[in-house]
Amino acid sequence: MANILVVDDAAFMRLSIKQILEKNGHTMIAEAADGKEAIQKYTEYNPDVTILDITMPEMSGLDALAHIKESDPKAKVVICSALGQQEQLAKAIQLGAKDFIVKPFDPDRMIAALNKVLEG
Repeated sequence: MANILVVDDAAFMRLSIKQILEKNGHTMIAEAADGKEAIQKYTEYNPDVTILDITMPEMSGLDALAHIKESDPKAKVVICSALGQQEQLAKAIQLGAKDFIVKPFDPDRMIAALNKVLEG
């Protein structure tokens, strides 16, 4: 299956996502707690897909997405956001995110988003 970079400032969210991924045959090859670390880990690990939170300290997910897409236009990124962030989700799609999942997320929706991105 896919090698996935998980980026979220909350450790419990990263763990929760990791458990969902592994249960469905995917591997979390790296994790990051902010946008700057996300860019570094993306370059280091070259994941098949990145799951990227929007709201984080240091550098937002939107800024990290812009950097990742600039360095790798073929990057496959799924944005993860809280309810009520429609404006930021729209911006993420404009910046090149392939899909999004909303917190609190449904594991089936997360896997469906990953499968859609991996197929596309």
